[in-house]
Amino acid sequence: MRAKPRGLALRLALSILASACAIFLAVFAYTYRESERTVLRNVEEGARNLTLATVYRMETVMAGAEKLPAYVARRLETTELSQADLQAQIVDALETNQQVFGSTIAFEPYAANPEQRYYAPYCCRGQDGQPLAFNYLGSETYNYFHMDWYLLPKVMGRPSWSEPYFDENGGKVVMTTYSHPFYKVADGARAFAGVVTADLSLQWLRELVSSISFNRSGHAFLVSQAGVFITHPNEQLVMRESIFSVAEATGDKDLRAVGRSMIAGGSGFTRISNPVLGPASGPGLPKDAWLYYAPLQSTGWSLGVLVPEAELFADLQSLSRKALIMGGAGLALMLFVLAAISKAIVRPLEALAHSAATIAQGNLDTALPPVRRKDEIGELRNSFESMRQALKEHIATLVETTAAKERLDSELKIARTIQMSFLPKHFPPFPERDEFSIFAFLEPAKEVGGDLYDFFLRDENHLFFVIGDVSDKGVPAALFMAVTKTLIKGVAEGGTEPSDILDKVNLELCRDNESMMFVTVICGSLNLTSGELRLANAGHCSPLLLRQGAVENLPLPPGLVLGVMEDARYTTQRMELQPGDMLVLYTDGVTEAMDGDNTLYSDERLERSLLTYGPNGSEQLVRAVLADVRAHTAGEPQSDDITLLALEYRGKRT
Repeated sequence: MRAKPRGLALRLALSILASACAIFLAVFAYTYRESERTVLRNVEEGARNLTLATVYRMETVMAGAEKLPAYVARRLETTELSQADLQAQIVDALETNQQVFGSTIAFEPYAANPEQRYYAPYCCRGQDGQPLAFNYLGSETYNYFHMDWYLLPKVMGRPSWSEPYFDENGGKVVMTTYSHPFYKVADGARAFAGVVTADLSLQWLRELVSSISFNRSGHAFLVSQAGVFITHPNEQLVMRESIFSVAEATGDKDLRAVGRSMIAGGSGFTRISNPVLGPASGPGLPKDAWLYYAPLQSTGWSLGVLVPEAELFADLQSLSRKALIMGGAGLALMLFVLAAISKAIVRPLEALAHSAATIAQGNLDTALPPVRRKDEIGELRNSFESMRQALKEHIATLVETTAAKERLDSELKIARTIQMSFLPKHFPPFPERDEFSIFAFLEPAKEVGGDLYDFFLRDENHLFFVIGDVSDKGVPAALFMAVTKTLIKGVAEGGTEPSDILDKVNLELCRDNESMMFVTVICGSLNLTSGELRLANAGHCSPLLLRQGAVENLPLPPGLVLGVMEDARYTTQRMELQPGDMLVLYTDGVTEAMDGDNTLYSDERLERSLLTYGPNGSEQLVRAVLADVRAHTAGEPQSDDITLLALEYRGKRT
């Protein structure tokens, strides 16, 4: 079953709607992408400003904490202080800098007292923030010489901050220690003598970082130089995990690279996808976020500000959803409007198509639907109307022409019948005469032709024969042929010489021959008793004589064609036929018959055919030559009338 074709109105509406939809989606995608980039640029700018401001605040506090150890170290290098002075110096430092939780001056073994290996007076703040009584660090169980806060500045020869640690003895809080080395000159050499420390509680740092918020759930975290979380909204990570352990546990290579950049003092804005770092970490929760991080130059730590991506683009996505809904509604409305407009445009076309189908079935009287529009549809309707009128007139003309042609064909068939009736067509024409046999055939190129032949007995002993070719073909040539044949027969029955016959017929044909038609003729008279042959030629091709297995081209005196010049004169040529001779007369339609390559049948091929078929008698000879001509033309249209006449003389039999 053939599917119903889709309507033009629907296709038009769908095409426009698809184009509009594609444009809308392209603009929407471009706008969304640009908005997303703008949001990211703004977030990066805000996160960088917030991070750098927080880092500056931290650096300010850390720098203040570094001044105490530096000052005490310089005094120790230039001044010999007693134990009381040392303790006083420590207490003074605590009272001067409220950010410092505790402080110690740790000496090298036996540097403070030749009899005392460990000497490190330490003082820290109590619950009320005031310095407590001194205690001394260093014992066999607490060998501070191997502690990082002591060993690192000694080895590096410069002050350093320790990794954050949880102070279980003093403040029970997360701390970090700043250690400043001091040196003594002995025997002219400068030697390491110990370190002055300042313990800094990181509680203020946690409170500072925790107070950072960005958008609704953005947060900050701080990692140490080793990547350990110093602060993070998730308390489970603080001092227990590092950014590298989280990356290892989650198989997050990108997070590991970010961690390397952070501990190397780098800064940047990057996208991470880790379910652990977010404050609402857990299965199924958003894990994509954008991170800006910057280093603390004094400690080598790094501060990161993390913004969840879903929150970052929440407003943009909400606006995009609304835009899509409104766009979809607009496209639906557009489809409805387009369908209505397309239907209004196509309706006249459908009516025209219906009328055209009716006209195509032959009903040219079908009226076209009225269209008052002056646009392309109106022009199309007018063109259809012009076509309908033209077809109607053409068909009427064609009917008249066909009828006229049929009438003409019928008349031509009648003319052909009449023309052929002029010619002898019953063979053998003289069955009672055995002195000769004669056979002739004429095949016109059109319905009627201009060739002619005839033969009859002028008396008991004389056979008259004639063959001719009118200069044209068709009806005029047929009429001229009929006149010529009638004149020749009328004159020949008078018993005159062939040349006299041609003289008289030429004179008659020249009269009132305004069309200047002419005819070539050969006529002759054969004495059936003696074999004497008299021939006269009026511009026709010479006859052929087949005698004793050879073909001769009979030479005849030249003669002008009939119908051209009244005073033209003709000559009679006499010769004698012998029993068994075959005289063949033909028109040029035989030798000039052409095949598909325009190759002529030719005189040579005609002579070969006569040699081949001549012994079979006049009728078989004529039929064989005609068959050979048709074989040569191989179905090509006949270009000229073809006429053959064969006269076999057998002689008087006793």
